[in-house]
Amino acid sequence: MSSENTKKYFQIMFSEFPDVVNVSEMAQMLKVSAKTAYKILKEDKIKYIAIGRAYKIPKVRVIEFLTKQ
Repeated sequence: MSSENTKKYFQIMFSEFPDVVNVSEMAQMLKVSAKTAYKILKEDKIKYIAIGRAYKIPKVRVIEFLTKQ
C-alpha cells in the first residue's frame, strides 16, 4: 500500500474523531494508555498545541505519526 493510500485509509478509519483531538481521543486512536499518549507528546513524536494545561492535537498529525512508523 502506498503512503498516500495509507493516509486515506487512516482518514476513513478516524472519520468519527474531530479534526483536533485531545489526549484521551488520541490515546483511543492509537489504542494506547493516556500515560503513553502523554509520553509520545512529550517526546515530540506528534506535534501538538498546548493551551494552558490542555493539549490539542490535529488529527492529521496523528495520521502522519502512524504513516512514518
